[in-house]
Amino acid sequence: MPNCYCGNSIPFQDCCEPYIKGIDNAPTAEKLMRSRYSAFASGAADYLANTTHISKRRYHNKKEILAWSKANKWLKLEVLASTETTVTFKAYYLDENLKAQVHYEHSTFKFENNKWFYVDGEY
Repeated sequence: MPNCYCGNSIPFQDCCEPYIKGIDNAPTAEKLMRSRYSAFASGAADYLANTTHISKRRYHNKKEILAWSKANKWLKLEVLASTETTVTFKAYYLDENLKAQVHYEHSTFKFENNKWFYVDGEY
């Protein structure tokens, strides 16, 4: 079994997939961010929408998320720093023209109703 998309050295089915399938909730902001990266890599647009904070969902379109997710080849996630409510990371991918790209973001998360949610990010 290959390692999880998020970079952990365990298989996807034992790492991020239980969160994406709704079997379990991500226990920390970093685990949620890692699972969201895995969701981009695996085309799980519903999970990305559902784990976006309710106050920000209107700014996210599932069809556009899925199209962008599938248009790119996701290569690697690098977590640079994390606190209880923030994660700074680089996501490496090839765009639709196979040009190498790096998405650098400092993301903010909120814990509400026993679940973590992505709020926003600074690029």
